[in-house]
Amino acid sequence: MCRTYYVYILASRSRTLYTGVTNNIERRMAEHRAGRVPGFTARYNIFRLIHVEIFGDIRVAIAREKEIKGWRREKKIQLIQRRNRTWQDLSEQVFGSPAPRRPKQIPHPLRIRDDIVKP
Repeated sequence: MCRTYYVYILASRSRTLYTGVTNNIERRMAEHRAGRVPGFTARYNIFRLIHVEIFGDIRVAIAREKEIKGWRREKKIQLIQRRNRTWQDLSEQVFGSPAPRRPKQIPHPLRIRDDIVKP
């Protein structure tokens, strides 16, 4: 049985980066977009797929993920811009159809405190 593994880099709008590895990139992206992956990506709204590498061996994929994670930010940016100069979301190219958008957060209504007395 031949498996496929993906090393991927995600970015937020402010270009905060996250590197990960998975055997199901479509499922993993849906998890990131829905905020079901607690921690760094959910906290900083990192869900735009900007770089993907495909491997047939999980050991090689994990080694590559660790290699990229060990790089300085400048080197990661060079890797991304080599194939994706504009940092566009590659989900449509990878999945063949646009990935579902993460729902926008609804701002909390402004609470008016009536216990404050203005002079």
